[in-house]
Amino acid sequence: MGEVLTKSYMDVEDLEVYQKLCRLHIEICDLSHAWPSEERYEIGSQIRRSSNSSPAQLAEKNDDRHVRNKIEGVNAAETIHHLFMAREKAYVTADVYASFRARYKECIRMLNGLEKTLERKLPEGERRWVVREHSESYNDNTGPTDPGWPVLPET
Repeated sequence: MGEVLTKSYMDVEDLEVYQKLCRLHIEICDLSHAWPSEERYEIGSQIRRSSNSSPAQLAEKNDDRHVRNKIEGVNAAETIHHLFMAREKAYVTADVYASFRARYKECIRMLNGLEKTLERKLPEGERRWVVREHSESYNDNTGPTDPGWPVLPET
């Protein structure tokens, strides 16, 4: 009794990106419930489901014993699309859209970083791409030939 056990792994609840995605989901729910009633089962329902999908997938995949499966398929971009449509329909202001978009983009970068970290744990022959050991800065103007993009192994 009184012994502190140290974990050799992280629970999904320990991941900062998971915590951020959960907070975003709750804020999206609050935001969407203020939209017109005719949108309750349209864009409102879609944005609530998509905003919950990313943290739910991350939680589900966290218990997978295969390193590659822990992050693959987790995507937060769908919610950005629904927010864009809400902005176009004047349900949210441009500032609200920009704020949520920036926070979701941050989560996407964090998910990409997590995927890169997990890819490093695989034997080199099983990696899908060459993982560079130095980090590159990220900006929205990068293209497929810019630093920071995965370098596919030559076949």
